[in-house]
Amino acid sequence: MITNFDKLCTELEKQELEAPTGVASPSTYAQLLAIYLYQNDLCNAKFLWKRIPQNITSSNTELAAIWAIGQKLWKKDLAGMYHAISAYSWSEPEVANIVRALEEKVRERAFNLIGRSYSSISLDTVVSMTGLSREAVLHACRDRKWVIKDDGVTVNPVPPTQPAPLHTSSEDQLFKLTDFVSFLEN
Repeated sequence: MITNFDKLCTELEKQELEAPTGVASPSTYAQLLAIYLYQNDLCNAKFLWKRIPQNITSSNTELAAIWAIGQKLWKKDLAGMYHAISAYSWSEPEVANIVRALEEKVRERAFNLIGRSYSSISLDTVVSMTGLSREAVLHACRDRKWVIKDDGVTVNPVPPTQPAPLHTSSEDQLFKLTDFVSFLEN
């Protein structure tokens, strides 16, 4: 499934490659860096940061703010990442939309990770991992039907439901393979 960010990423990569002077605009770099973070492609984000000319990285505060988010993600510092996002006032609407989507995606991954990994976790840890207020975390936990114990001190997560894998019987696979080989022979 190709998302709008995937299409935009392809366009921005093309703009970077086809830039007349070999250097894309700061806006192009900022959007591309934010999309790499959104896609959880930290390696490409790091390589992009290294190839952006230093005069652009040192003069563009928005790029530096995006890279600060990337550094926190690289270190798996979720609390620091949420702080880095909220510490900057995003001026470009395109970048602000990508950063907002990144924040939501990381938050959802954190909730899924908590659900899969813990049978019991402190509410303060959930607050730190999701970047939400205590009240918002309590609401999100209730929405996920997680059990809240000890007057809101401990949470018992429920693992997220995952779709059952589609299994094909050996007989079905053999039948399909036979049909395919017959098709190739004829």
